[in-house]
Amino acid sequence: MARFDERVAVVTGAASGIGEAVVRRLVAEGAQVIGGDLSAERLQALAGDLGAAFRGVVTDVTVESDVEAMVATATDAWGRLDLAFNVAGGARPGPIVDLTEADWDATVDLVLKGVFLSVKHEARVMRAAGGGAVVNVSSLNAHVPMRGGGSYAAGKGGVEMLTRTAALELAEDGIRVNSVLPGLVRTPGTAAVFDRPRVHEAFLARIPLGRAADPDEVAGPCLYLASDDARYVTGTALVVDGGWEITGYPDVRALGS
Repeated sequence: MARFDERVAVVTGAASGIGEAVVRRLVAEGAQVIGGDLSAERLQALAGDLGAAFRGVVTDVTVESDVEAMVATATDAWGRLDLAFNVAGGARPGPIVDLTEADWDATVDLVLKGVFLSVKHEARVMRAAGGGAVVNVSSLNAHVPMRGGGSYAAGKGGVEMLTRTAALELAEDGIRVNSVLPGLVRTPGTAAVFDRPRVHEAFLARIPLGRAADPDEVAGPCLYLASDDARYVTGTALVVDGGWEITGYPDVRALGS
């Protein structure tokens, strides 16, 4: 398919996991893509795979000047910006009573402020060009709490509401804004779940479809929301979790390995 021929996109968290899957799908469907990530090495490897349709930019999404420069790279290279996928995330987990202020700030800045800064600068460029589509990757944890994940869940919940607010504010500019809420996905960031058999089993027991997602299975819904097939969809939160939300979150504290 060529749903995104002549479209220009930016993707944060582009060099691994869901972000990389989004990049690869976009390029395969005709888009030119700027990928932002902290890892220069992984961006370079991705550029080697994808050729001229992809350019990597080392980007810390918690630093506004980095985000602004990433967006400017898209317009400098291809003269426009049509699509944005804000995927970058991570966490420094810990129980609320023990969590340091620094770890709280690091997590919330990455998962929430990073999305705010990205939407801010992406939307400015899209508005000037007459419209576009933004997809923010939140998390199932926006709806389902987990022990030790207070900062992450709060930040991801904030992403969902930020998305809805942005959809409301930007609709008159022709910009649609939606979010995707993945459940358990096989990425470098979730390796600890799969490395601990009893923990892995506890997670799978909560997932009616009986398995974790591959990154491409989240990238597909992200691209749908950015496509013309979703041209009348804005402000929505699409849960992509194999049914996990309807069963709850496991207590893994006593499971060990």
